[in-house]
Amino acid sequence: MEKNNYVKIHLPDFSLRQIADSGQCFRMKEISSSVWKVIALNKCLQIQEEKDPSCYIFECTRRKFEEIWSDYFDLGRDYGKIKANIQATSDPYLTTAVNYGYGIRILQQDLWETIVTFLISQQNSIPRIKNIVAKLCEPYGYQFPTATMLSKYTEDDFLALGLGYRARYLRSIVKAVVDGVLNLDELKTMDFFNAISFLKRFDGIGDKVANCIALFGLHQMDAFPVDTWIERVIDEQYGRNFDKSRFPGYAGIVQQYMFFYQRYFNRGK
Repeated sequence: MEKNNYVKIHLPDFSLRQIADSGQCFRMKEISSSVWKVIALNKCLQIQEEKDPSCYIFECTRRKFEEIWSDYFDLGRDYGKIKANIQATSDPYLTTAVNYGYGIRILQQDLWETIVTFLISQQNSIPRIKNIVAKLCEPYGYQFPTATMLSKYTEDDFLALGLGYRARYLRSIVKAVVDGVLNLDELKTMDFFNAISFLKRFDGIGDKVANCIALFGLHQMDAFPVDTWIERVIDEQYGRNFDKSRFPGYAGIVQQYMFFYQRYFNRGK
């Protein structure tokens, strides 16, 4: 590997495995021991985890790392400080969840890809979502198909990919983008509350999916998706009274710690 074609960097509060398993992205996978492939933003990146703790090799130029991947992995945000703030609340459940999901970060993903993948995600397992997304992207290589590309697909075509009832939702949202009813550039300018309200106008987008799109596609950190895992936490740990306003500007990060801990550590209990 040429020196100019990789970036070796120490990254505390960072775990590729935890990010890949946190339910926010569906085209990141470990291709061999400690080597990960990330397909995002119509590009492919390989990252190697070193034996030294928290040391990673990004197989790209320094320029690409700084222009693309640093923002994508949200490396400019101090997650150590955020975790300290959460732990300072003396909330025993959240303290445990933060320690368990120490390396999670909120990725800055492509908005259109996020909309499509979270429409697909409804009542679906992460392995099945990844499989459907892989089939959807297969004809296009590293590029995630645009709405124009997907407009050539019929609802039956989407059904054949395994989308089930979600095929109708995807067909509808593709048409909305192609027709200009859903303007992605305009959506990017909206604040959190207006974005949620706007997204929920479209077939198949309820409160949970709208919050996922806001958090993972718009990087609006006050978004707080509530699925069955989070509902269980709120019910069992907080008596149906969880105050997310305690975490202004990073409630979505708190949600990811909760989701990851509940889904993986407490699964089956």
